Amino acid sequence: MADATPLYDTYMRAPLRFERGEGAWLIAEDGSRYLDFAAGVAVNSLGHAHPHLVESLKAQADKVWHLSNLYEVPGQERLGRRLTEATFADKVFFTNSGAEALECAIKTARRYQFAKGYPGKFHVITFEGAFHGRTLATIAAGGQEKYLEGFGPKAPGFYQVPFGDIGAVREAITEETAAILIEPVQGEGGIRVVPSEFLKELRALCDEYGLLLIFDEVQTGVGRTGKLFAYEWAGVAPDIMAVAKGIGGGFPLGACLATAEAASGMVAGTHGSTYGGNPLAMAVGNAVLDVVLSEGFLEHVRDVALVLRQGLASLKDRFPDVIEDIRGEGLMLGIKAKVPSADLLKAVRAEHMLLVPAGENVLRLLPPLVISAEEAREGLARIERAAEKLSAEKKSA
Repeated sequence: MADATPLYDTYMRAPLRFERGEGAWLIAEDGSRYLDFAAGVAVNSLGHAHPHLVESLKAQADKVWHLSNLYEVPGQERLGRRLTEATFADKVFFTNSGAEALECAIKTARRYQFAKGYPGKFHVITFEGAFHGRTLATIAAGGQEKYLEGFGPKAPGFYQVPFGDIGAVREAITEETAAILIEPVQGEGGIRVVPSEFLKELRALCDEYGLLLIFDEVQTGVGRTGKLFAYEWAGVAPDIMAVAKGIGGGFPLGACLATAEAASGMVAGTHGSTYGGNPLAMAVGNAVLDVVLSEGFLEHVRDVALVLRQGLASLKDRFPDVIEDIRGEGLMLGIKAKVPSADLLKAVRAEHMLLVPAGENVLRLLPPLVISAEEAREGLARIERAAEKLSAEKKSA
């Protein structure tokens, strides 16, 4: 008997079918409207059907879609220049996804040590609770057993230490260590913000031992935390940074950014990507930056984030039996639930609002960066109704 679906059974999909979107809203096939605080897991940075992104993609589609990197792609030069001018980086490699950006970051760090005459330095220190992607290398980097199980031996060269333990990091450094890899805010791990002081201590350790510091800003980057990149809050620059999700606004696009020194080992022939940096992706990536780098945009993100943060704090006070804690930075927020997070997710979805589950019994709020204060308050009202229902159920049980 044939399966009910021709698709792999790797997703626990909700029985929802959306046919179009408008800004922070998704419209299902039956016409019902959902307030989207998931944004494709922080991907739809400018919401759905943003006119500038749509027009940029259509205009490029009429010209050329794909060239490969056998030739110069002007859009790559422009986007790369804009990214390096706005960050610590000197060099950019374009990919199609966050996992590929992380693979490039890891290879860049290892190749740097190799080129400097240290071929034995290839280990990367990572942190418990991290998520860096689904490839064999990135699940090894993340170190979470639920993603490693059943895929054979864990790829060598990664060593996890406890979250926030600088002593454990120092003890883990050996003659084989090449780099330290960290998310400034753990996303899938439960919206755990890494303290600025800890990032400064990591920077100092890397400088002391000749290691490269890699930031995974796949989820935190491109305005999500209220700065263009989250590392800016700490005033600590990495040597290498992986970016994806919001940079494409929904189009598959990632990038690995590095200083000239860190990228010095990545010479011709050492790395490549067939689709990476294709003209369609570059058109959209440049269009995203047009908006995110425009005057007042990041200030808007911070303003709306404050509305959400204050409203969530109020809900925590009013429903302590449902909400344990509020976490996060900017428009990357988390509700740590007192009830099973799946129950809260279901209750919120019943209010026609979308959130994203995470570790540590946390629900992520990752709305498009273009949401209005009014839409933020509407989201708070829907979460309030969901919390009220769950609180009442607990009291009547």
